[in-house]
Amino acid sequence: MQTIRTSAKIVRLLRSTCAAAAVIAVTSFTGTSPAAADEAHARQLFEAMSDYLTGQNDISFTYNSNLEVVTDDLQKVGFASSGAATLQRPDKLRITRTGGFADVEMAYDGKTFVALGKNLAVYAQTDMTGSIDELIDVLRLDYGLEAPAADLLSSDPYEVMMSNVTGVKDLGSGVIGGKECDHLAFRTESTDWEIWIAQGDKPYPCRLTITSKMVALAPSYTIDIVDFKAGGEVGSDTFSIDVSDAEQVDISALSGVSEIPDLSGKESAQ
Repeated sequence: MQTIRTSAKIVRLLRSTCAAAAVIAVTSFTGTSPAAADEAHARQLFEAMSDYLTGQNDISFTYNSNLEVVTDDLQKVGFASSGAATLQRPDKLRITRTGGFADVEMAYDGKTFVALGKNLAVYAQTDMTGSIDELIDVLRLDYGLEAPAADLLSSDPYEVMMSNVTGVKDLGSGVIGGKECDHLAFRTESTDWEIWIAQGDKPYPCRLTITSKMVALAPSYTIDIVDFKAGGEVGSDTFSIDVSDAEQVDISALSGVSEIPDLSGKESAQ
């Protein structure tokens, strides 16, 4: 039985005149700039979201995602997918994704990981033990398999996602799917990313957008989280997959399962 190793975590308005006057007075007294105050507030909002998520033993949601890629002739195109995720801390996870030339289901019950390529009628299965964090690291680094919004599913999104942040902005509020959200923007050396967090006593992420600064035309990945549930709202799950109609392959054979088709214009050698 393989024990999952822990990999380095890479991936680490004013509303009235009186309120404005009060903030200006405090700023003048403390020497703290409005920009710094906004940054601190943004970090507090993100940390509150992180604490809320990690405080939930059971989470489920559906999602819609759009992945942009840039072709060799500098055409930017997007590939849309939809799916669902259910997790039960510390070591159970199920994720589905349909679209983008892939129809994939993955499940982990704390003892066994199974990945089913429905459109290919193949599956891979391997014995594993470890937490969801460790599973995500192994899938990402060893097998090239990405879970949607994987870092938000970790045991400490704040630590993972803020570890290499170099710039922070509080952009006020926005509305995603009819839900009013706090809109925050962050920068790292290689990416810019934004997150919209539901306001209220359940500050869950409604949208996450990650934009690459290292690729021409700055392609981005966006995931919208829909029908978020936590705690007793989450239905039961066996975290197993029916693979009776699929052929078993080595898990390394699924490393090419991707949202992206071949855009080179050349036939695949496979």
